[in-house]
Amino acid sequence: MTDKEIHYTDSIHFELEQTARLMKMLTSQLFIKLDIQLSMDEYAALDTIFCHDGICQRDLAKLILKDRANTGRILNSLEEKGLITRYIDTKNNRLVKKMNITDQGTSELKIITAKFNEYLSGMTQKFRAKEVEAVRDTLRKFRMDLEQLVNVNI
Repeated sequence: MTDKEIHYTDSIHFELEQTARLMKMLTSQLFIKLDIQLSMDEYAALDTIFCHDGICQRDLAKLILKDRANTGRILNSLEEKGLITRYIDTKNNRLVKKMNITDQGTSELKIITAKFNEYLSGMTQKFRAKEVEAVRDTLRKFRMDLEQLVNVNI
């Protein structure tokens, strides 16, 4: 029995990295094609704020995997567009900036998500719903394991 030489380009790591890169390219192209006035980072932040009402900047940065400076720039842009509001609150006896999505932000998020999902749904039509769910769940488990290994300084 011979051992087959394993190359990085044959690994799950390579496949995940390449898939993520292509997905990012596709998303950028879709945002331009659909005339969406937010960047993908702004959209991800807005969606995360919608799902985590009253989240602080540091926690948001961890969820979207951006450093605090980039997260701050994204939040400044969203606030200038009237999509979020920020306010001062306390967390563990410390002052922190938290944020909420505005009614305008919720409306914009729903419109963008509908446009986005309409285009992306075609990508998964070749698979049964259970297969798509299984891939998503497997990727989520893989990501959660990676989060335990990766030192994310945010």
